[in-house]
This record gives sequence, C-alpha cells and structure tokens, in this order.
Amino acid sequence: MKNQRVLILDFGGQYNQLIARRVREWNVYCEVAPYTIPIAEIQKRDPIGIIFTGGPNSVTEKGAPSVDPALLELGIPVLGLCYGCQLMAKLCGGEVGSAPVKEFGKTLAQFDRSSPLFRDLPQEGAVWMSHNDYIRRLPEGFRSVAQTADCPVAAMENPERRLFGMQYHPEVNHTENGLQMLRGFLFDVCGARGDWTMGSYASQAIEEVRQKVGGGKVLLALSGGVDSSVCAALLSQAIGEQLTCIFVDTGLMRKDEGDEVERAFKTMPIRFVRVSAADHFLGKLGGVTDPELKRRIIGEEFIRVFEQEAKKIGAVDYLAQGTIYPDVIESGAGDAATIKSHHNVGGLPDTIGFKAIIEPLRLLFKDEVRTLGTELGLPDYLVWRQPFPGPGLAVRVLGEITEEKLAILREADAIFREEVAKAGLERSIGQYFAVLTDMRSVGVMGDGRTYDYTLALRAVNTTDFMTADWVRLPYEVLDRTSIRIVNEVGRINRIVYDVTSKPPATIEWE
Repeated sequence: MKNQRVLILDFGGQYNQLIARRVREWNVYCEVAPYTIPIAEIQKRDPIGIIFTGGPNSVTEKGAPSVDPALLELGIPVLGLCYGCQLMAKLCGGEVGSAPVKEFGKTLAQFDRSSPLFRDLPQEGAVWMSHNDYIRRLPEGFRSVAQTADCPVAAMENPERRLFGMQYHPEVNHTENGLQMLRGFLFDVCGARGDWTMGSYASQAIEEVRQKVGGGKVLLALSGGVDSSVCAALLSQAIGEQLTCIFVDTGLMRKDEGDEVERAFKTMPIRFVRVSAADHFLGKLGGVTDPELKRRIIGEEFIRVFEQEAKKIGAVDYLAQGTIYPDVIESGAGDAATIKSHHNVGGLPDTIGFKAIIEPLRLLFKDEVRTLGTELGLPDYLVWRQPFPGPGLAVRVLGEITEEKLAILREADAIFREEVAKAGLERSIGQYFAVLTDMRSVGVMGDGRTYDYTLALRAVNTTDFMTADWVRLPYEVLDRTSIRIVNEVGRINRIVYDVTSKPPATIEWE
C-alpha cells in the first residue's frame, strides 16, 4: 500500500475495533494485529505509529499479555490505552499496582495542555475510565500529563522516546474531545498526512479481489442488506460476470422483504438468483430456543444451501460474504470475549465446499460501508436501508420460532417502521425494529380476559454499531404505534419500549 499506516496491537479489549474506526475518521489507514506479532513483521509493515489497546487482564498477573520491550526501542511512536498504558509503564521500569480507588465510567480529569495529546483542548474534561490497577510509580523519563481526583497518572508521556499513554479510553464517545486527543498523537506525534479514503480503499479492495480470484467464479451470499449490497457492487466492479449473487429467502425476512430485494437487484447488471428455503430453515430451527444455537444452525444451513446452488451453477471457487468489523469482534476475534456468534463468522461450519471465503468489507464499520456504497455508485435506497441481522427474525423472535410468531412479528414490525417513516425520523435513527418476546401477560380486550404476547420496540442511534444509545422517540410516535399494533395485529396485548444502551445491552435482543 502507498498509504501511511498505523498498527493497532490487540490485547483483547471489547472497544479495540473502535480505536481503528476513530483513527480512520482522520483518514489515516490502520490495521489491527494480535499483540503476539513479531517485531520483524512490525518493521516490515513500516507503521508511522503503534497503538496498544485495552484488555481485560492485569499487567501484574503471571502470564499477562505482553510484548518484547525492544518494540519500544524501535523509534516508532507508541500510544498505550488503558491496559496498554499500564503495560508500557511496566515495560519501561515503572510500577503498576491495585488502585486504592477503582474508576469506572465518566471521570473528571485535568490536562497538561503543553502535551501534544491535549494541545488547544480545554484544561478540564470528562474521560471514560475502566480500571482496577493504576500506575503507582512513573518510569524514568516519563511525566504525568493528566490526573483525576483518584488517579495521579491519567495520562503520561516521554516525548524524547515518543512514548505516550492514556489510562482512559479516548475512543469512546463518553470521553470529551477523545477524537481530538487521538488526532494529537496521529498528526503531531506520528506525522500523519491523512491520505486514506474510501475511494482508495475501494481501488485496493477491487484489485485484491481480482488477484485472488483470477479466472475463478464467486458466489455471494446476498441478503439485500447494506453490507451484502455494497459487497455485491464492489465484487461486480472487480470480476463482473464471474460473480453470481444468491439471495436465500429463509422465511425469516421482514414483511415483503424478499420481493423488495429481488426487485432491487433484478434491475442491476448482476446475475441474481433467489432461492426459497423457508421450509428448510424453519424445519432445522424447530424446537430450538437457545440464541447461540439458532445462530449456528442458520450459519451452517446458509453454507449448505450455497453449496447446493454452487453445484447447479457449475464449478464455483469462492464464497463471498458482507462480513464487517463488528461481526468479527463480537464473535470473539483474537483474545476478545465472544458476545454473540454472527452467522457469517462464529456460526460458520468447520468444513465448507469452497477454496476460500472472500470478505472485502471485513475491516470496515457500518458507516464506512455506507460511504463505500456511495463511492461505488449504489442508490441511496440501498445504501441507507435499515440494517437487518443475518439470522433475520430468528433473533427477534425470542424462544422457539414458529410460523405464527413470525407472522405476528412481521406485521407489528412493519407498523412500527411505517410510523417512524411517517414522522420523518427514518434517517435520524440508526436502527429501529420490533422484538416478539416469549413472555405472555394478562390483558383485557372487548371486556374479556386475554393472555397474549408482549412486544418490545427498540430504536438506537449509533455510528459504529459497537456502542449505541437508545433513541428518545416522541411519545406521539410510540402511542400511534402501540394503538395500531394492538388493534391490527392479533395475539399482542402489551407493548414495551427498550431504554437500554449498548453496552450493557447489545442492539439485538439475541
């Protein structure tokens, strides 16, 4: 690559991919690598800077993740975040120990504005802390450049060695001016030019696909959602008629969605095949209530259906998927914990009938995927389509999946989306949908007792799908939605609104 790059060493924290996204917001290309990457490989990649991520361990534990101290002697600027900050302090001869007062959540900090990390920023602001340990004694040559009431080293630096650390998480929205702090490291310390764009990414991804595929054939798992649609556009530009897009109608789609997807792609210069497999998927999911098992069954069956379709088409060499970064990290990449297995990552079977899987969007976040879609010339109605999970309504019907439950949810979800659209809010909300819970409650309708399902409504705003905040929908919209659903959809007598952010919840309920 001709672009400058920053290397992010992953120590297993759940916010690690957010760091990559924040770096890219400054048009600086970055790659995430495991902390075990050899120094020789780091030098080969020639990064302008390195970032140590946070992680769940304590640097004082035996066998805690670490790096060769020689890495800090390469002359490459390094920024340690949270665990990465403590690790840097320990490797440089400082002392890390259990903090007298643990800090979690928003904490007020004071900053030394002479540091390149805080230049031109306010002297005081809130930061997002999450630590049990703290830096008890600074390494020689370092100084503290930020403090809180209970943490004397909220940030540290050794400008001569170009080593910097922050005890808090600048990558999350809860840290005031966190993005600007990262900019200070990238531009003032590392000398970044900001030379990476979606246009350059598209060109590189297209060329990589061409080199990998050669004269082979590719089968794309097309759901009709944003990710797979952008993937289809990119692959089409890369390999043209070597691509076949397979849309599997699993019976787990939203109301009329299968027909809408078919209409959208039939007008595009892409070979499109629709496979009706509702009976097959529902049969496999019969009696299953565990959400992880649902996802794994769907992932397995997706692959099997594609293998069958590949045989009909002829020799197909590669399977393509619209996998994106949040799918990867939530499925437990590297040392990170598994939050939930995405059907196209953790849900894949061990054996598949293709040479390899192609995932050109694997390093992108949702907002970057939308930008790429626009760059590739996709129409707005595809680029801004409401996100829909790969397993479909299977993870929005809690408990056992039945055709009756799916029919109830389809109608209720359609009404909710209609009311949001009527209010002109569809572009201002990141994602909104209905969930059919497995809980029943007593109600009264027509002077008679009912005992029917509780429906949950969910609306969140997010830019990266790694963190999200619940939307304060107008009461009028919730009121109209509730009245319509109770009157127009059978078997629902109670509606609740989800007011939980991510974390601690995930966006989907399963």
